[in-house]
Amino acid sequence: MTVQTWALWLTEVERRLMPHLPRSAARRRVWSSLRGLWSPVERKNGWQIAEAVGEATPYGSQHVLGRARWDAEEVRKALHTSVVESMGDPHAGLVLEETGFLKKGQRSAGVARQESGTAGRVAHCPIGGFLTYASAQGHAVLDRALSRPQAWTNDEARCLRAGMPPERTCATKPQRAKQMLARAFDAAVPAAWVAGDRVDGDHRPLREWWEERPQASVLTVSGKEDVGRAGRQWQVTTLLAMVEEEDWCRLRAGDGTQGPRWSAGRWLPLAAPCQPHGRRWLWVRRSLSDPPARTAYIVYAPETTALTTAVQVGGRRWTIEPGFEEAKGEVGLDQYAVRSWTGWYRHIT
Repeated sequence: MTVQTWALWLTEVERRLMPHLPRSAARRRVWSSLRGLWSPVERKNGWQIAEAVGEATPYGSQHVLGRARWDAEEVRKALHTSVVESMGDPHAGLVLEETGFLKKGQRSAGVARQESGTAGRVAHCPIGGFLTYASAQGHAVLDRALSRPQAWTNDEARCLRAGMPPERTCATKPQRAKQMLARAFDAAVPAAWVAGDRVDGDHRPLREWWEERPQASVLTVSGKEDVGRAGRQWQVTTLLAMVEEEDWCRLRAGDGTQGPRWSAGRWLPLAAPCQPHGRRWLWVRRSLSDPPARTAYIVYAPETTALTTAVQVGGRRWTIEPGFEEAKGEVGLDQYAVRSWTGWYRHIT
């Protein structure tokens, strides 16, 4: 990016963001914090950001995240508009994903011992659910939702200290996913597909909810999920064991850091949905390097949909992880130094 292009881009960011900050002092502080996040300093914590922008303490950026008057939800809405204008595509996909933020102590909102894909184990961290946008023009994070573990929602005093709104109850990942998708649909974000992991795929009410729209989807499902096929219900594990060794198709699910991602696939029709708008299939993916390893996906789409299309949509989920890594490494997505619910949402937004 040239210096001129960078300057124009910064001007556009300022034009979109600053109207949502009613006070000039808050606008100056936010802009200073953003310059610190975009700076080349190694860590993007409060003290290093302050040093990068020539301030003696991090109190200014902490004030912006915790006490200044501005609405992160209005900024999120502006982000929806910006993404649609710059990379909107009717063939794009909405991808549901989550990532953990490793933290010490007990006071950071949402922190608990929970399964973290980031750490590859059960770890002490808050978990953020995200809705991302993937189109031919690029990828962007559209929305975010902080997990609300039961250890928090059962402790009213702890929630009050972290500023967690009193109406917040324990919500599952599919419930948070539905809220973020509803906001994207209400904002008319153009997308033909939704992709998600097995937590979303195993949640039948969520699948039925977007089939009513209708909204095409490719969702990973676990072996314990039941699906309708040939007039009866089958557990996915049973169907995977019954798939014959012949007639697998070699399929390309996009490109990764090591080159094209190839796998073998089978396409099994499932029972017709209640809605007349589409069909259901079970897509079975088999690793080329480890043939016994198989993954199942429930696909809901128009009847003319080809397996290759579903594979390409499923492959978009793999583009999100590098995006999280870049956001953590380049702009400090996980290096926030605030403990409050409000501070987390403002920093992530």
